[in-house]
Amino acid sequence: MWDPACLRHDPAGEVWLGVRDAGTEVAGRAVVIRDALAAAGAPITPAVAHDDTVLRAVHGPELLDHLAAIWAEWERAGYPAEHGRDRVVPYLFPTDGMLAGLPLREPRAPHGRAGRHCYDTMTLIGPGSWEAIRAAVDVALTAADLVAGGARVAYGLCRPPGHHATRDAFGGSCYLNNAAVAAQALREGGAERVAIVDIDAHHGNGTQAIFYDRADVRYGSVHVDPGAGWFPHYAGFADERGRGPGEGANLNLPLAPGSGDDEWLEAVDALCRQARADALVVSLGLDAAADDPESPLRVTAGAYRTACAALAALGPTVMIQEGGYNLSTLGDLVVAALTGAAEGAATGWMGPSVRRAAGAAERGTRMEMTAGPDRTTPGSSART
Repeated sequence: MWDPACLRHDPAGEVWLGVRDAGTEVAGRAVVIRDALAAAGAPITPAVAHDDTVLRAVHGPELLDHLAAIWAEWERAGYPAEHGRDRVVPYLFPTDGMLAGLPLREPRAPHGRAGRHCYDTMTLIGPGSWEAIRAAVDVALTAADLVAGGARVAYGLCRPPGHHATRDAFGGSCYLNNAAVAAQALREGGAERVAIVDIDAHHGNGTQAIFYDRADVRYGSVHVDPGAGWFPHYAGFADERGRGPGEGANLNLPLAPGSGDDEWLEAVDALCRQARADALVVSLGLDAAADDPESPLRVTAGAYRTACAALAALGPTVMIQEGGYNLSTLGDLVVAALTGAAEGAATGWMGPSVRRAAGAAERGTRMEMTAGPDRTTPGSSART
């Protein structure tokens, strides 16, 4: 699934450790992926516009209103004409320590409100940002619709990514949580249990937070250890297992920097065992790859193919694009991952083991995805 409006978001860099630099979450990421999939023979299916019903079940109204309006308010205040203020950049964050028990208010001034719903300085907003953010949600919902309608696998080329966005806040180059919206749509479409497996190099703190108290949507993630100095720093630890009704439904498997295929695939194997559900959402981050500038992990394209085959073999699967920032290899990585997913979907349920998936891949039949009910066959086209 794809919507060209996803290209309209141009954050024009990020403020990292107090310095404005070029950033890596650029529109070229989506272009590279789209072109690689087209070259591989995958039809590009337009996303369908959806209303906000499912979106508002995942995100609070204040966050949605803020994202939709803040750029226009920033413009009206005249900030884009001033040096260094061509994008919405927060400078003040209303932390619990600052408020000390006082109510959290909504400032009138846009520069005051810029940090009300944002938790970092990296996630900037400019002209076209809201249109792209909302289009990415439609891409995710269209993919979920196809799977709810009987497709074995559907892929949403979502940009910007989403797994760091919580119910009421955005950050980590993520604004709305596309994977969470897809999972909620699957629940509302009839799946009693949904599992989200996040294989991005960074922990999906937003997705975890949204479902932390719920048992009907499980969350599992393999990622670089946040305690070793990696984003999101404050979440993603192994002792975070869920809360209340969601106790035991959350599984974090942090890896040491430098971990490669063996450690990563072992973690994916454990996530497969946890992901027993009626439908699956995969947060497909490719930034765990060995040459990605945003991660110290060392995962190969072959391991992505193996992992995605194992995941898609578990049952109906929605794959949502998250990270991946090396433009010279990103397209090939996505093709490898989706080829594996198509192989797994065509093979059917093999049991939760990446070792079996590796054996299927080695047998060499390239299998790709269709959108129709149970029609995944060797040689059919990937559904994007």
